[in-house]
Amino acid sequence: MTRSDLPARTDVLIIGAGMSGLAMGRQLKRAGIEDFIIAERAEGPGGVWRANAYPGAACDVPSHLYSYSFFPNPDWSRKFAPQAEIKAYFERASTEFGLDPHMRFRRSVRELIYDEGRGIWRVGFEDGAELEARAVISAVGQLSEPFSPAFEGQDAFKGRIVHTAEWTPDVDMTGQRVVMIGSAASAIQVLPHAANAASELTVFQRTPNWIIPKPDRAFTGVEKWLFRHAPGYHGLYRMGSFLLHESRWPAFRSGGLAAAYTRHRLTRRIKSEVSDDAMLDQLLPDYAPGCKRILLSNDFFSSLNQPHVRLVTDGVQRLSSEGVVTSMGEHIPADLIILATGFKATEFLPSLDVRGRSGQPLKAAWGNSPVAYKGVAMAGYPNLFTLYGPNTNLGHNSIIFMIERQTEFVRRQITRLLSSGAKSLEVRSEAQSAFNADLQKRLSGTVWAGECPSWYKKSPDGIIVNNWSGPASRYAWAVAGQDQAAFVLEAD
Repeated sequence: MTRSDLPARTDVLIIGAGMSGLAMGRQLKRAGIEDFIIAERAEGPGGVWRANAYPGAACDVPSHLYSYSFFPNPDWSRKFAPQAEIKAYFERASTEFGLDPHMRFRRSVRELIYDEGRGIWRVGFEDGAELEARAVISAVGQLSEPFSPAFEGQDAFKGRIVHTAEWTPDVDMTGQRVVMIGSAASAIQVLPHAANAASELTVFQRTPNWIIPKPDRAFTGVEKWLFRHAPGYHGLYRMGSFLLHESRWPAFRSGGLAAAYTRHRLTRRIKSEVSDDAMLDQLLPDYAPGCKRILLSNDFFSSLNQPHVRLVTDGVQRLSSEGVVTSMGEHIPADLIILATGFKATEFLPSLDVRGRSGQPLKAAWGNSPVAYKGVAMAGYPNLFTLYGPNTNLGHNSIIFMIERQTEFVRRQITRLLSSGAKSLEVRSEAQSAFNADLQKRLSGTVWAGECPSWYKKSPDGIIVNNWSGPASRYAWAVAGQDQAAFVLEAD
């Protein structure tokens, strides 16, 4: 069945109205494709920047680089934009690109089932609605499904438990005994705010992080004027920022001088910030920088140094009605527990049941090691593409650059499928295998092949499933063409 705002059939379904979905919608419209729907489970566009509204939420990539090259924003307030500005930027982008009529909000896709005989995808929604699509593009991203560990005794806890990705305005840390589980990307942004508001703050850390200063500041009025009015200034500024970040790629290669220098510099910084030897032992990583995501913060260490803030490196054994019991048996009272535990980043499409040729479930085909051709197409799943898919994440540059290149590549494939009148377009399994064999070979020489617990690195099978194997510019080159020989068109 359908609902009043859904057609029975569409040429293209895009799942997700975050940065990838909006860029993809713009690409389709530029190609003259108007018969498409963008299904978004939230009440508006923005993706993770709509969902993640916790205190201190901000980007760790410079604002002018973390924005579309084709939709510059001269009015960013700071070098690293806060969440509210980024959300507003994507909302403006949706309107500017003419995507609002294509949006279907509060529409959560449950399943995708491929009909081989007809060459279409049958799409089922959580509310029971259905439609058919010639092609489907997943733009759900890698950071869309929060990971919330289940603790023994959780139901008995009398206080409140909130994940950073599910933060609501009524969460009040003032005068509370706060326990924060996790110490990585979202945690270091919440930490200063929690430390200022809470009467007691306990931070559970599983693994220490490499942390570098965040060169953040407000843009001056002169700079904003130049971004808006000086011909070419914004483009040169953005290109300079891109090239600076590209130059950092060698630090992610194992055994090189760049990696050694990076480790030396970051170690020196941590030692200068932490004077207590016992705390230094807890905070100094023993793995190569970049193996886990390198974090940016100016106030992480100073927040931990406050007398009412405590760092705990024991694990959580269980929850009690009044707080948290550590693996060593210590009871820590708590009124509020913050889960800064990240996302199901290595699963890809975790909320979707996808069944391709012969009804093969995508999760079964992938197992522990999701794989795709150039991160966007999967053998056995015709007319299906994914953005920000396997091996397209970066540790050194802006993901939006990668997204733009992927949407251009997918646009060419979609145009080829629709204009040819073919039933299906599918990547050859041998092309996918050859691409990923070369990819994993190159990844074996990076820091992600090392030993550290991180969603950046290996699956249980020993395969690196998230990150790209070189500079972002190398990926741009890899997806620059149409790759006709890598795909099979099946006649109707």
